[in-house]
Amino acid sequence: MNKIVKDNIIHLIYMLLSPLSDRTFSIIQHRIVNGRRLNLDNPESYNDKIHWIKVYDHNPVYHKLADKIEVRKWVSERIGEKYLIPIVGGPWNNCEEIDYDKLPDKFVLKCTHDSGGILICHDKKTFDIHYANRFLTNRMNHDYYLHGREWAYKGLVPKVYAEKYMVDESGVELKDYKVFCFDGVPKVIQVDFGRYTKHERNLYTTDWRYIPVQIKYPTNPDHQIDKPKCLEEMLDIATKLSAGLIQARIDLYVIYDKVYFGEITLYHGSGCEKFKPIEFGHEMGSYINLNQGK
Repeated sequence: MNKIVKDNIIHLIYMLLSPLSDRTFSIIQHRIVNGRRLNLDNPESYNDKIHWIKVYDHNPVYHKLADKIEVRKWVSERIGEKYLIPIVGGPWNNCEEIDYDKLPDKFVLKCTHDSGGILICHDKKTFDIHYANRFLTNRMNHDYYLHGREWAYKGLVPKVYAEKYMVDESGVELKDYKVFCFDGVPKVIQVDFGRYTKHERNLYTTDWRYIPVQIKYPTNPDHQIDKPKCLEEMLDIATKLSAGLIQARIDLYVIYDKVYFGEITLYHGSGCEKFKPIEFGHEMGSYINLNQGK
């Protein structure tokens, strides 16, 4: 199915559900995806608490963290611009403003207001500009807040911009490390691999010990992922970027041993990813102190 058509069908479904309250939406969403009852009144598991945050924690700073341009200011103030992937064009209010002739041969186009509004140009000579403009315009016309009722996205003004195309020594798949932090304390590091073949996901402690558990995707203890040489720097960055937040996932890239900021994820999996064993989901939930958001 054409991705634009698929996006439109998905958005139509969420539009039809828009009259539901955020609380009711979360209860239904969690039941459909996880097959379990959501506990918002006395949340204990990680997913329960993520949904509670979606429904009740309306910290205004979340809007800045969800907007891909605004968050760069947050990062610059806390850790410095050197960790930001350079912008090579924009931000633009619409795709008609994009001057492709001024962009480099390789670049990445991103919407500022959502998750998934991304297109990678590997070669401008073969890049389908017409499709890119249609795809991105379509994404900009969608209210991403409706897709998961993730409050941080509510009311964001959609724009599009171009980032520098980045590759590591493999030249294929960027190494990205997702650091789960709780009130500025890193606890768990997630590493995804094989996204375009067989998606697997390993979890590690902050001293790089493998954790034999699963969050949504299969874990693979036989897949050796070396401890990053810059692990301490990564943890320091994650600490500084998540300080003062109830919880956040700090996503970082490592390219030729240099750390770059990816994004700050406030609602991992929209609170709907399955934990195996279930007990690990409760352990992760125990790290979240909701009293900070009340």
